[in-house]
Amino acid sequence: MKKIEGIILDWAGTTVDFGSFAPVHAFVTVFKNAGIEVTIDEAREPMGLTKIDHVRAILSMPRISTLWKERYGQEFTEHDVESLYAGFESALLETLAIYTDPKPEVLETIEKFREQNLKIGSTSGYTQKMMDIVAPEAAKKGYQPDFYITADGTSGMGRPYPYMVYHNMEALKLSAARHVVKVGDTIPDIEEALHAGVWAVAVVIGSSEMGLSEEEFHALSDVEQEERIVKVEKTFIEHGADFTIRSFRELFEVLEEIDREL
Repeated sequence: MKKIEGIILDWAGTTVDFGSFAPVHAFVTVFKNAGIEVTIDEAREPMGLTKIDHVRAILSMPRISTLWKERYGQEFTEHDVESLYAGFESALLETLAIYTDPKPEVLETIEKFREQNLKIGSTSGYTQKMMDIVAPEAAKKGYQPDFYITADGTSGMGRPYPYMVYHNMEALKLSAARHVVKVGDTIPDIEEALHAGVWAVAVVIGSSEMGLSEEEFHALSDVEQEERIVKVEKTFIEHGADFTIRSFRELFEVLEEIDREL
């Protein structure tokens, strides 16, 4: 690589936790404890946002807000948001360590990037308290970016705002946005990249957007897999992704193409 200086990677669904299941299960659990049945799809829809914004987004869904009003006799309040978030955080922290396995091809591909002298940064929808579990566990398994930051480090201005990307650029001494690639697995990841002016690349297989575990994905027929892949690719492109990759090793080819364009 001559032009690309750094890659900024998301965590769950992109580099670790195939399918991004850790937060989904916690969201479903905390709403169930509050007497509201949230579906897996509803729990996934705001994925990529900071987690308290994610709680707020679920509560704002028409079906959920109606159920909430029926059960509690009033619209949800900010106190409700904070209470649910506290329960979510507690549920997530209990199980988070087991959702830190690197996704297929991640370790090998990043090793190649390092050989190219590329800096590896990262942003996350997790809080610092959550990353205090995720980052050391992932490091034990071979994945450790050069830098990471959460919305805690940007005064709560997480995705879709661009500030976590800017902090990465500063810490890694990256010269310009056009020399930086952001990789994620959700629509807020794409929005974060676009707002920061960096290249937006979206991972398809194992993404939160696809929402399948590794076992569920491989249990599909080739035709079914292709249908799922094409659907997710279309969604990402419609939301502004510059490129989509089916699996992580395809990122190297995308970076070479961006390098040529630059």
